[in-house]
Amino acid sequence: MSQATTPTLLTSKDFASDQEVRWCPGCGDYSILAQVQKVMPTLGIPRENIVFISGIGCSSRFPYYMNTFGMHSIHGRATAVASGLKASRPELSVWIITGDGDSLSIGGNHTIHLLRRNFDVNILLFNNQIYGLTKGQYSPTSEEKKITKSTPMGSIDHPFNPAALALGADATFVARTMDRDPKHLQAMLLATNAHKGASFLEIYQNCNIFNDGAFEIFTEKGSKATETLFLEQGKPLVFGANGDKGIKLDGFKPVVVDFTQGYSAADCWVHDQKDIYKAQILTRIFDDPQIEGHLPRPFGVFYQTDRSCYEDVMAAQLEEAASRKPADLDKLLKGNEVWTIS
Repeated sequence: MSQATTPTLLTSKDFASDQEVRWCPGCGDYSILAQVQKVMPTLGIPRENIVFISGIGCSSRFPYYMNTFGMHSIHGRATAVASGLKASRPELSVWIITGDGDSLSIGGNHTIHLLRRNFDVNILLFNNQIYGLTKGQYSPTSEEKKITKSTPMGSIDHPFNPAALALGADATFVARTMDRDPKHLQAMLLATNAHKGASFLEIYQNCNIFNDGAFEIFTEKGSKATETLFLEQGKPLVFGANGDKGIKLDGFKPVVVDFTQGYSAADCWVHDQKDIYKAQILTRIFDDPQIEGHLPRPFGVFYQTDRSCYEDVMAAQLEEAASRKPADLDKLLKGNEVWTIS
């Protein structure tokens, strides 16, 4: 009698392909790739059941560097390809790799419809606030007055807020993280995977060639503690170098309070991922960091809820249809709204 073999434990190296990684030296994509490869072995999913699908952009080279199944699809249509795959193969773990241009410009319509349909897929949106692959034009998330090759006098477009857009499309999971905080990025990847439904994770990603330092205020040691707010379920919104500041609500307006002036954590807003109304306020904490007295930028899970996944409802409907008597095609084509003209 043969003995049962122990399953081989995978490591991050098992998820690295044999392809040369070809991003600009110093690009934030390297960090995101490394964290994804570190997290994958912990999910307990066979590599043959994992698929990475991308559109067009610097981030879209991602599938080449993952030793899993994958597809480098067309501009803005990774969400459409992933939807079709998940509908036909619901058992697969599907990850969509996209950028702020790919998913919010040419692919914007596909993105919002995938979110409202709630396919059980994971969207990783690399937001560098610029078009990197095509050499530095402004993108849908570039700030107003942004001077680029395509906007030499400054952009006059109002930028998209990706997290707020996802909430507006009725996403069931919305979160934000950054490339230069590996531990937080890993935690958000795990949370993204654990959610049953369409998970939308915005990742601030530095493009050191065409938009270097766009998020520096949130990543550098000297400013990170006072400029970032890390959301934790059931915990008060506290930040600051010494944890001496917090946020409370004045009606519907978030305001900063200082613990050295008589306030404490007990006075602060307690984060609840299930509260859609407060989640919308959090995603709108999007101030210009140059404005005095501004609020810190939130990172973490803004919102999470349960809703039926499209592929599950579709499968149930197909099963119900198969159990019924064969349909009368003529009656079906004629429909219910018929009338006789005398």
